[in-house]
Amino acid sequence: MGKILGSWSGMRKYLEQEMLCDRLRGRVRYGCTRYTGMDNCHIFDINVDGKQMKRFSLETVNSYFISQGLHAESAVTGTAGYWNGFWENMDTFPMSVRSEYTDTEFCGALKKYRELDITESIASSDPIVRMFAVLDRRTGKRSLERIKSSIDEYSDWLCPFLELRLS
Repeated sequence: MGKILGSWSGMRKYLEQEMLCDRLRGRVRYGCTRYTGMDNCHIFDINVDGKQMKRFSLETVNSYFISQGLHAESAVTGTAGYWNGFWENMDTFPMSVRSEYTDTEFCGALKKYRELDITESIASSDPIVRMFAVLDRRTGKRSLERIKSSIDEYSDWLCPFLELRLS
């Protein structure tokens, strides 16, 4: 993560204090966990009022593939069997058709969000960038109402974030 965005504590401060709308400050928390031996992979999560709303990791995506019946059958058991076909699925099912995302996709979206204007972020095809924009203090009431009227364009997992912001 350091190579992409700098320190996590600095990024968390940016997301929770500088960019988060006033009404959600103290309620929305971003988390980052890195386990030893995970090849520099991270688990990012977003919590609202202490409850996890969304998680971003390789494992979440693989669990999604398994639950959707997209996991490659394998005679191999254990860890190797669990990850069998994962990268092929990643190539076959892009972000636009999935509802779960990796830590790398989270970091890429965060980098993109930081580079884009807020109006471009709201209209982004990347659902994670849209999530950041929905929670952003620069997104006004009229923009939120327009988003609400076009809710069908948003992923199902993103709707609770929009509802949280509109409440």
